[in-house]
Amino acid sequence: MKAIQLVSLFLVFSLCTSCLDVVEVDLEEATPRTVIDATIKWEYPNESNKQLIQISETRNFFEDEITWISNANVEITNANSQTFIFEEIEPGQYITNNFIPELNADYQLQIQANGIQYEATERFVNPSVIDSIVQDDDGGFTGGEKEVIIYFLDNPEEENYYLARFNTEFLAFPEVDIQSDEFNNGNRMSFSFADEDLKTGDKVEIEFYSISKAYYNFLFRLLLQSGSAGGPFQAQPATVRGNIINSDNFDDFPFGYFSLSTFEKVSVTIE
Repeated sequence: MKAIQLVSLFLVFSLCTSCLDVVEVDLEEATPRTVIDATIKWEYPNESNKQLIQISETRNFFEDEITWISNANVEITNANSQTFIFEEIEPGQYITNNFIPELNADYQLQIQANGIQYEATERFVNPSVIDSIVQDDDGGFTGGEKEVIIYFLDNPEEENYYLARFNTEFLAFPEVDIQSDEFNNGNRMSFSFADEDLKTGDKVEIEFYSISKAYYNFLFRLLLQSGSAGGPFQAQPATVRGNIINSDNFDDFPFGYFSLSTFEKVSVTIE
């Protein structure tokens, strides 16, 4: 009996120690690509003279540190040939304090980084505003979650595209949703946020954006890709291409997007 017990203990010990073996995964290192975050946001109708553009490089899977790109030339020019220069305040962070937003106007982004010229064009669209905010206790898939709903009226005279960001303390990243008025032209529309962890006293920060059709299409593809990924080691879907191009080599494009969006920001305390 003791011999059987000793053998059993040996087998258990062997199984436990075998679980400690280190498995090394040899991942192929891709050539770094430029990443441009040129998100210009106008909290309409407030002044939006200060704007930020960030430029970095892609990193390998196990790298934690961001590689920022310094010494780039960054500028945006409006339809009146007025140029706004972005100065580097710290590695990869470029800021202007004199940007002038104008509705229904085109803007051109030009960046020279690491000897490569990048450019893109985008337009500010007319803003929409939240007309009411409602709370209830019957939201979510279970029908028993606290929920926040924002309502807004769509403009029937034009195509409109919208983005909403909901953020609260327990979320690692904001929840993002987009809509078009394709089937709701001129109607009252809404975005909602519900979560099983949402409770009385929590604050929900809401940002409601009016965006361009091109930016909506980019985000739509991006959200589809993020929802279809099966894990870090599964082959990823096709790269989502933004509107920023390499002026000298169309195929060597950067990641990111040049967007111009009007938005409204509100804070809601859950009751």
